[in-house]
Amino acid sequence: MKKHFISILFLLQHFLIHGQSPENFQLVIEEDTISGMPGLQSFVHAQVDGKWLLIGGRTDGLHQRQPFASFAVAGNNTNIYVVDPEQKQVWTGSLNGLPTGLVEQLQSTNMEFIQHDDKLYIIGGYGYSATAADHITFPNLTVVDVPQVIQAIMNGTSIASYFIQVTDQRMAVTGGYLGRLDTTFYLVCGQRFDGRYNPMGMATYVQVYTNEIRKFSILESGGTLTVQNYSAAQDTANLHRRDYNMLAQRFPNGESGFTVFSGVFQVGQDLPWLNTVDVRPAGHTVRPGFNQYLNQYHSAKAAVWDSTANTMHSIFFGGLSRYTLDTITNTLLDDPNVPFVRTISMITRFANDSMVEYKMPVEMPALTGSSAEFIPVITTDDEMIRLNSIPPVKTLIGRIVGGIESTLPNIFFINTGVESFASTRIFKVYIVKDNTTGILSNPTPDEALSVKVFPNPSDADVNIEVETKIRGNLSIRIFDASGKEVDTIQNGPVSPGLHSYKWKTEHISRGRYYCKIQSGMNERTEAILLNK
Repeated sequence: MKKHFISILFLLQHFLIHGQSPENFQLVIEEDTISGMPGLQSFVHAQVDGKWLLIGGRTDGLHQRQPFASFAVAGNNTNIYVVDPEQKQVWTGSLNGLPTGLVEQLQSTNMEFIQHDDKLYIIGGYGYSATAADHITFPNLTVVDVPQVIQAIMNGTSIASYFIQVTDQRMAVTGGYLGRLDTTFYLVCGQRFDGRYNPMGMATYVQVYTNEIRKFSILESGGTLTVQNYSAAQDTANLHRRDYNMLAQRFPNGESGFTVFSGVFQVGQDLPWLNTVDVRPAGHTVRPGFNQYLNQYHSAKAAVWDSTANTMHSIFFGGLSRYTLDTITNTLLDDPNVPFVRTISMITRFANDSMVEYKMPVEMPALTGSSAEFIPVITTDDEMIRLNSIPPVKTLIGRIVGGIESTLPNIFFINTGVESFASTRIFKVYIVKDNTTGILSNPTPDEALSVKVFPNPSDADVNIEVETKIRGNLSIRIFDASGKEVDTIQNGPVSPGLHSYKWKTEHISRGRYYCKIQSGMNERTEAILLNK
């Protein structure tokens, strides 16, 4: 169990900056609605002609701590979905009728995957296997003919002939990432987890981190798959991580590769990694002198490359994070329980190979983004968005799909299965690029609900100012770091306008608290630190 404590770290400006990005662009997040959209998290996806193919993952929220309840079969996604985000249509197909090996793997969670041309490559995943009569990490590699499966599901015809699978114990990995450079696949980090999840210290499972980067090629011939040219580089000190984010990178020297960002757990302690690892064809190296403090678990993310300035931007949307930035005092708040956050951050690698982390001014509209996927509008072979190809207007670059949405920042120790859920929400992501001023002139969703909490940190009472543009119920509740509600400031109808409240803290213990404000469909959660 993690020890709970709160601290404040003061950062030098060149390590972490709040506000304007180094480029003349900003992000806008807008919610979209598609009727019939499934709630999925930790799934795999591919797309052809603007239509999405969604496979696997779970239909519930954050896994529970009780072994009998965690990763229950009832939460498996046993369907395959096709979604047309422009026409707002959803088609559903079933895994029933596929061979047992395919059915079991393709309803698992945290599979590694990558799309290349019309093929979706899927590796591993964790879930219940009726064949093994236990939860296992599946030792399978599966290749999917994406356009054929999409067409068959839309037509209501059989999909069975559009999958090829091979069993290979080297593919038994979950919580890692699959990348591709030229004809070589990179299976990076992750773990093999066999048995029932149990955080109580009981021997109901076997967990082995791969500590490796596995490289290989895949030969498909005559309906069979063969893994060839296999090699593995092991690093027990730095590759001992899972549930992280990996993004394609164009390094300053023009070389293509990947960067492994943060993830869990550090060797010897249940805390996220802070360092990052660059992966190139010649090998991997730990990035010296740089720490990632924000967005440390698997979340929706996007890679944006500026070829003119030779800068690489890695953007992370929400999820979970040990640290959050107090933008008023520019201090970093540390919560080792690693709560859900609304933070959107960006790490920029400059032409001189220096790296800086930014907290973007816009945030996620809720505590979501964890185990979600960013699906770009335009697909590229190297999975990077070309900033130079975006005009100086508000431009849609992709959508954040699914993931876990939590009702409170810290729910792990109180999780009964209702505190979070697999989200059906979709968020459009725009880049607003102004080559003259770099000023965002488009409204963000947060403008419907403006919140100020001050002083923060505080030695006494706390002022809460809420400006809402809608008439309806306004709820202001205070929760402690364990997720227990400790006070209700307001819960009733209000008119549009500015409303001021005071949280009286005379009988409140020092520590970190969360102020959750809801107005209609709009929601904000602000961290408050009491120092008294």
